Formats: sequence, structure tokens, C-alpha cells
Amino acid sequence: MHPQPEDPRRRFAADMVRTLRQNGFEALWAGGCVRDQVLGKLPKDYDIASTATPDDVIRIFGRRRTVAVGASFGVVMVLGPDKSAGQIEVATFRSDGEYLDGRRPSSVVFCRPEEDARRRDFTINGMFFDPLSETLIDYVGGCDDLALGIVRAIGDPVARFTEDKLRMLRAVRFTATFGFTLDAATAAAVRELRGQICQVSEERIGQELKRMLSHASREHSFRLLQQTGLLQEVLPELRHVSSHSMDKEGLTFIGQSLMHLKSEQFEPALALILRSLRHRGAGKKSTTAIESVCRRLKLSNEETTCVCWLVESFPVLDDIRSRPLHVRKPLLAHPNSELLLQMSAALAVAANRPSTDVDFCRKYLSTLHGDELCPLPLVDGQDLMALNVPQGPAFRILLATIRNEQLDEILASRTDALDRLRELVNASTVG
Repeated sequence: MHPQPEDPRRRFAADMVRTLRQNGFEALWAGGCVRDQVLGKLPKDYDIASTATPDDVIRIFGRRRTVAVGASFGVVMVLGPDKSAGQIEVATFRSDGEYLDGRRPSSVVFCRPEEDARRRDFTINGMFFDPLSETLIDYVGGCDDLALGIVRAIGDPVARFTEDKLRMLRAVRFTATFGFTLDAATAAAVRELRGQICQVSEERIGQELKRMLSHASREHSFRLLQQTGLLQEVLPELRHVSSHSMDKEGLTFIGQSLMHLKSEQFEPALALILRSLRHRGAGKKSTTAIESVCRRLKLSNEETTCVCWLVESFPVLDDIRSRPLHVRKPLLAHPNSELLLQMSAALAVAANRPSTDVDFCRKYLSTLHGDELCPLPLVDGQDLMALNVPQGPAFRILLATIRNEQLDEILASRTDALDRLRELVNASTVG
């Protein structure tokens, strides 16, 4: 066990175990925090398993500091003494009844730690730790599997995945995130049951995909999704892509692109995967299919807009040096432009070609000062109304024309812009 630095969350988690013990209950750290400790990582959060029931936990820590997030399943959230201590879930040791919805047990029976460990998903997540005696408790061989670098389901993998279908995606994510190998029997069970992943809510699937694609191991996750057959189950839209993008060579290229992607956000990775769904030609409809995927996965409006913008803007970045300034500047002024450049650079490396467009953009940006990339407009709607231009398509076209000429550095001042505006209005009136 690696020594851990002092941390308010760790101290709070140890104090909770101590308090539960002082009240006559058995209590241990459980799950991911134990796994991370064995790996020498600082846990992001702590979970406690105890013989205390939800009512016991609420009585001991008080109603003001507890939230019954899943009392029917023996889970209560306990709030720390301050923000730095965080919050900790306390779950009663339990064994689960039959899973009827592929996610939650129809009933639970409170039990001993050994039985609780055997109903968990993977051996590396099934260990306990006593923070008071600094003792690791492992009933399922998790410590050995961590040493070997193996993600293995506890007991019968088919039974574990039948209980909660999302565990199939978690198997992929844990394997990739830790750089481990997926146990052969566990992988076979995923392939056997992959078609049942549709029983999981789209939102939970979307959350798992976001975790995979925002991590540096995203290429490993993508490869495992292919190998287990899960890729086209969670992204069935890819089955209907008519180009070679989804054949073996195309999938390999996507994987290589993901490998070289530097972003810590998931959006450019998802854009790389879904890029083949973009319709040929311009216009908003070119990303309709991609927007539909994002909506199905219950991504936020901001996330959906970002993914669609990246796919829509990628062709614009192609040969950016030859495009007019009124195209180049808004593209590079967009809040997601850096993600677009990272996406383009990854594709260039995967294709074994220089990232010419990205290099040009970065050099161009370095030459700009202040608000040169996105200057304040020289005219606005009030100016058009003063010239008695009625609102409508012509109104918008005139504003866009002046704005484009400003960005193209044809118009340098408000006086120039107003003169040009009058010229355009008079020409349209005469016409």
C-alpha cells in the first residue's frame, strides 16, 4: 500500500469510520478509493461500507448532515464539516436480489462484507480498506489483478453484466483508463451481451462515453469498443455510413486520430468519430445527423453545439490561408477554435502529413494585437433604421456586407462604414 498525503477528504473519511466504530458498527472504505490507494493514486472521493443501516447513519450524523440518496438500497450521503472535506456515501453491506431493469436490484438483503464484495462489478473495485489499522481486505483477488493489470468481473461475468448492463461500458473504460488488459472471459461476456446495452438509458451511456473520450486513453477505449462489438451498439448511426469511413481501415484511422488528440475535452474526440455522418455540402442540415446523436445521448445544448460546430467548421479550416479574412477571423475568434485546431492537428498526424493549416493559424494569431481578430462592429441596426431601411432580409444582408468588409480590412473607420452603407442603400433603392 502506497503512503497517501494528508487530505481533508481522507481525514473526514477516516473520522467517519472511527465514529461508526465507536457507535458499535463495522465500517470500511470500499470500491474505487481502495483501488486508487493500491495504485498509489490520490482518490477523488471516498465511499464507506458499513453494517450500519441508513437509519443508523442518519441518527449518528444527524439529519442536517445526511441525505438519503438511496435509502432503499442502503445508501446515505454524509456531508463533511466543511467544503474541503467533501461528502461521502455510506452504504450498508448488502447482497442484491434479482435485477429486473438491468440496473437496480428488485430487493436488497443486508449482509457481511464477504457477501457484499461478491455482488460488486470488478475485482479491482471489490476490495475494502481499514483506515484505522491501515489494512487491505480483499475477498475477490482484486489486489492480484491490479498487480497483473487485469480488469476481471467478479464471479460469473455474464451474471454481473446481466445485473447492470452499463458494467460492459465500465469494463472498457477501466481497462483503457488504467492501461490494463480486459480478462478474456469478461470480454467474451461483453461480446455475448452487447446487444442488451440498449436497455441502459441513453443518458448513462452518454456519460460513460464522455468519460472515455475526455481521457488520454480515448484511443484504447475506442479500440476496445470495436473489439467487443459495443461501438455500433452505442452509436448505431455509424452502421449506416455508406463511405469507407467505418471499414477496418477507416476505424483504424479514427483510432490513430484519437491517439494524437491533445484536448482534455470529449467534444473534439466525438466530432472525430461522428465526422463521417456529415452530409456533403454546406448549410445547417449538414450536421443534422450529428446533432441527432448528441440529443439522443442527452448531451447539453452547449456540448451539442460544440460538436456540431467542430464538424461543420473542419472543412472551412482546410486551406485557411486562401480564404478571405471575413471567413478566417470569425473562425479563429470562435470560443471553440482551439479545439478545432487540436482536432485538425490530430488528423494531420494520423494521415502522416504536416499540419500546415494549423501552423498557419497559430502563426497568424501571433501577429494580431488587441481586438483585431474580432473588432467591435462599425455600424449597427440603428444606423440602418436612420436610413429608413425596413427590417427584413435586406437589413441583415447590409449589416453582413459592412461587417465582412470591416473584417477584410477594406473599411477602417466608422465614417468609412457609414459612407459605404449609404452607397449600398442608395444602390438598392435605385435598383
